[in-house]
Amino acid sequence: MKLFQNSYDFNYPWDQVTAANWKKYPNEISTHVIAVDVLRRELKDQGKVLVTERLITVKQGVPKWIMMMLGGTNMSHVREVSVVDLNNQSLTMRSCNLTMCNLLRVYETVTYSPHPDDYVNKTLFQQEAQITAYGSIRKLCNKMEDWSVQRFCENAKKGKMGFDAVLQVFSENLEKHVDDLSNQFVSKVNETVEDVKISAGTLLKGTERSGRTILQQNIDLFREAYNHEN
Repeated sequence: MKLFQNSYDFNYPWDQVTAANWKKYPNEISTHVIAVDVLRRELKDQGKVLVTERLITVKQGVPKWIMMMLGGTNMSHVREVSVVDLNNQSLTMRSCNLTMCNLLRVYETVTYSPHPDDYVNKTLFQQEAQITAYGSIRKLCNKMEDWSVQRFCENAKKGKMGFDAVLQVFSENLEKHVDDLSNQFVSKVNETVEDVKISAGTLLKGTERSGRTILQQNIDLFREAYNHEN
């Protein structure tokens, strides 16, 4: 068994990174991921936990010696189960290959969590993959595991670059959306203030007219009361 580990930082808050994760594929850099299909979604813990099961289809070059010895194609499928926990502010993604799993098994765990050095503005990404090749020829198994680790390293770099690009677009769109909402809010407030001014003016004029009408209608009564007092 070979172990691949990787970690890096994203200069975006955890909630933005978690939301953008669902927009990660497709992107122009991680072209090896050609399809992502959602199989199941479930809310738990009064809507605080989201469980998602997805099928990820990957197409990438496989060494000829593997194709010749093991057969198969350069297309593979991966099952992924992710858990978004709002209580703990964590996103955990666990995956395992479905293609050629009797010869090579890859268990991968990825976590996104608020960065311990900047809990509000940064996100820590951690990745671990356990890679095990099965076969009677140990040397061949080691070679397959080494190739898998190398491929994981290459894809991790592409994944970081691709997700950075997705996050930038997501953040820009989010800022634009917030600005639009802010402008709409200010516009509505101004409209409401203007409506209140108009309504208040109309009400005041109506009150003045009503007061004059009452005075005119009861002028004789007011005069009589005044004369009576004198």
